[in-house]
Amino acid sequence: MKYIKKDNYKTIEQQLEVVSLLGRNIQYIDNPSEEVQLKAVSNCGYSIAFIHNPSEEVQLVAVLEEASSIKYIHNPSEKAQLKAVSQCGYLIRYIHNPSEAVQLQAVARSIDSIQYIHKPSEKVLDFLYENNKFIFNEYFEKL
Repeated sequence: MKYIKKDNYKTIEQQLEVVSLLGRNIQYIDNPSEEVQLKAVSNCGYSIAFIHNPSEEVQLVAVLEEASSIKYIHNPSEKAQLKAVSQCGYLIRYIHNPSEAVQLQAVARSIDSIQYIHKPSEKVLDFLYENNKFIFNEYFEKL
């Protein structure tokens, strides 16, 4: 594999070309534009790990490409959180202080994901009770 140097990618065209080949090449670009960020995460959702303060649009594209990329987003938007847990409820384990809407989406997708919610809302507990009393009881036995 060819050695990649940071100073080789000065133009947007060069940057777009290198992230088109491999999304995580974005780590070699200083202050990439949103266009370059979008190209990188659409190529590989995990490349969001190399983007500081991604916009909501970049977050959403990354999560659509690879739902588990949510774990690499510091303070993901609620839309990105919802998109991730709607694909896999267990991903709520990577979301700090999820809103009630995110909690509900997670348990609706994967009822066992309740184990990763530290402070489930009353609505979430009601949903759990109505949909699976066994897991509801199991949840409270662990408390």
